[in-house]
Amino acid sequence: MRLNGWIIYNGHLPGNKFLDFAEWLQKAAARKDVPAKIWKNNELLSFLTADEVILIDDDEQLLPNFVIFTDKDIYLANQLEQMGVRVYNCSDAIRISDDKILTYQALSIHNLPIPKTIIAPKIFMNNVEVDHATCDKAVTTLGLPMIVKEAFGSFGEQVYLVHTAQELKEKVAMLQGKPFMFQEFIDSSYGKDMRLHVVGDEVVAAMMRTASDDFRANVTAGGTMESYQPTPKENEIAIAATKAIGADFAGVDLLFGADGHPIICELNSNAHIRNMYDCTKINVADYIIDYIVDKEK
Repeated sequence: MRLNGWIIYNGHLPGNKFLDFAEWLQKAAARKDVPAKIWKNNELLSFLTADEVILIDDDEQLLPNFVIFTDKDIYLANQLEQMGVRVYNCSDAIRISDDKILTYQALSIHNLPIPKTIIAPKIFMNNVEVDHATCDKAVTTLGLPMIVKEAFGSFGEQVYLVHTAQELKEKVAMLQGKPFMFQEFIDSSYGKDMRLHVVGDEVVAAMMRTASDDFRANVTAGGTMESYQPTPKENEIAIAATKAIGADFAGVDLLFGADGHPIICELNSNAHIRNMYDCTKINVADYIIDYIVDKEK
């Protein structure tokens, strides 16, 4: 039986980079003679009754053999799984990856190297008096400067470097109602990190990212990139981290530890691949499609 798939991206996000990612995957699938239809998530409505779990769409198409889910709409991903469709990455991997607190908990349980992290106690609403004893304990445990990182965010935009206890208390007051964490600052990796793209049991491409005037190295935030040859240890950690969150493929960001050992910064289950291609001339989409075709045999 001939394979066919869907590629789903978010139809409400601005810009073309999300569609661009889907189109790269679609072209890679075509090179393998695997038809793959692109859908916006808002074109597929999850419909539930006491008797059925289905999708409402305009074309009433038959379900595919597989779905590549480039979005974070875990409810739609879970709906597809309930309908018997194999989703890459699965909804649980997307859920863990999207929530950085859950990510660090999964990595810690597998004894993988992460920055020392304190999870901020949950606050349900704004305009309440914050218990500053939490900040004091964070400073005592982690020192200053430190990182304050929101659980949800992309492109480094919800990550903050704070230098003083007062600045920390002001930042915590601003984040009321949002899940976040306090984290050790790895100063040996100031303005630089590495992105390793894992597919299955292999690191298929890697680059180093550097920023001249920011502690974050994200290319979207102005960092530069160059091709990078990871060490065996870096490869091992990136692959183990991907498996720890239950993902089939992921972009794994590693920091340069002071002792030369890599430290996991973040994982992205939907890591875009154009920058990686521009930097390394390696098309990660081809590896993802090869992996899926092999799994679906």
